Amino acid sequence: MKLNSPRSIALFLALILACLSIFLVLLFTQSFSAEKIWLLVFAFLLSFGIGFLIIFSLFRRFISKRINVLYRTIHNLKISGQNKIDIDLGEDVFEKVDEDIKDWAQDKIGEIRQLKEQDNFRRDFIGNLAHELKTPLFSIQGYILSLHEGAAEDPKVRSRFIKNAAKNVERMTRIVEDLDTISHFESNRLELEIDRADIVQSARSVIDELEDLAQKKDISLSFNKKYDAELFVMMDEFRISQVIANLVKNSIAYGRKGGSTVIRFHDMNERILVEVADDGPGIEEKHLPRLFERFYRVDASRSRHEGGTGLGLAIVKHIVEAHEQSINARSTVGIGSTFSFTLAKA
Repeated sequence: MKLNSPRSIALFLALILACLSIFLVLLFTQSFSAEKIWLLVFAFLLSFGIGFLIIFSLFRRFISKRINVLYRTIHNLKISGQNKIDIDLGEDVFEKVDEDIKDWAQDKIGEIRQLKEQDNFRRDFIGNLAHELKTPLFSIQGYILSLHEGAAEDPKVRSRFIKNAAKNVERMTRIVEDLDTISHFESNRLELEIDRADIVQSARSVIDELEDLAQKKDISLSFNKKYDAELFVMMDEFRISQVIANLVKNSIAYGRKGGSTVIRFHDMNERILVEVADDGPGIEEKHLPRLFERFYRVDASRSRHEGGTGLGLAIVKHIVEAHEQSINARSTVGIGSTFSFTLAKA
């Protein structure tokens, strides 16, 4: 008999007690008869049955009480009779409890790790936000103090300082607006208006809108080929246009003078893959996994000089994922970068 469960242990102990009781009876009995042998058999079975019931009930009461307390701890159950754990005493209870505790411990380790990551992310986020707001705030403060101390008497200086202060206020406003957009996505408070729309037309509108900005950097915007037919997908047209615009603006901001940005579409059966590719300096591979984090910058000084908030790609990721689609980036230093995302066909 394999003693790996309370029931098997109770059977074994009951058998020992029954044998011991019969042995004691035989020890003090002088003579035997057929009737006495049947009585001994009956007494053996009776003592075995009673012994098993008593031992097994004690095991059930003791083990159930201890295990229920344990499970209340690891599963946060209320201490009441309505939350008792059903225990099969016919199986290896302690092995099962050991497995459950290991699973619980692994879950808790995972939760602790996640909480640590969230805490680190929170600290980084607050630090980055403070840094992003500090730069324009200090600039505004400097311009106002200069004007207050006499710079306002010179019309040219006054005009330049006011314009620069206004630019920094505008930058702070964009940061706050972008943060508000991200918070709405993360709290599921921003409802998308997903409908059947032509992704080619949306991309074409973005190119027309950003043509002047691209010309200032001597960067050409185009499609990889002529798209005469409409390409319908399910999307929130305003938000996806925002995604394409952010990606194209990034390619213009960080592209090389005389370079190009190309938009491509690929048919992937049930989805359309949209790509925005440039031939700029490229991004080192170590930066790619963190590109879509809030305030993460590959080149911080250049990014701030270009006037970005550091939140554009984070917003792009939230919009695409709100469409239940994915976005990724690939890049080769010295060759260029490509950002791609998918949309469901209409």
